[in-house]
Amino acid sequence: MAKLMGLHGDKAELHQYSEAAIVKDVETIHARIRGYSDYERKAVYMEGIITPGPKHIWQVEELTIVRVGNDRAFFRLTTNLDATATMFSGLAMGEKPCKLLNISVGGASVSSEYRYHKGDKFLLKVRLLEDRPESVMFSQIVRVVEKDEGKFEYGCRFLELTEVDQEQITRNIFAAQRQKRGRS
Repeated sequence: MAKLMGLHGDKAELHQYSEAAIVKDVETIHARIRGYSDYERKAVYMEGIITPGPKHIWQVEELTIVRVGNDRAFFRLTTNLDATATMFSGLAMGEKPCKLLNISVGGASVSSEYRYHKGDKFLLKVRLLEDRPESVMFSQIVRVVEKDEGKFEYGCRFLELTEVDQEQITRNIFAAQRQKRGRS
């Protein structure tokens, strides 16, 4: 997992922040890069020549966009965590319990007994890991699925996330994934 930064023409830097192994004994690598455009809200597929550098920063040259797609751009972690949804208007106004079913940097899926509507905006609060602070994401419902027994599942996208917010969510997701793998 890395963040493409400092884009100038066909050159950029990849700042790695996942714990994946780094190939250090090569000078350059032709790589395919999958990213996400916050502006277009779509996956972006690129190719370029990558040169390993110090401090997990890779130099990218000859960067070209191969395709802009409308598929998931981020790893999605399956969960079953207690969370809350805080609505600021409507009949369901206030903080209500829900379950976080999965999460990625772009959004989440939640389950609730309360009825919300496509387009509703709310604060989603959840503690992804016991030893970390609670995460709070401003969210919007983009999909509503009515389930049996009076429950609803909501597909939500996160709104107004800063780069720092996105990096923190990504770190928490990967830490939760490592913790989950350690228990299996």
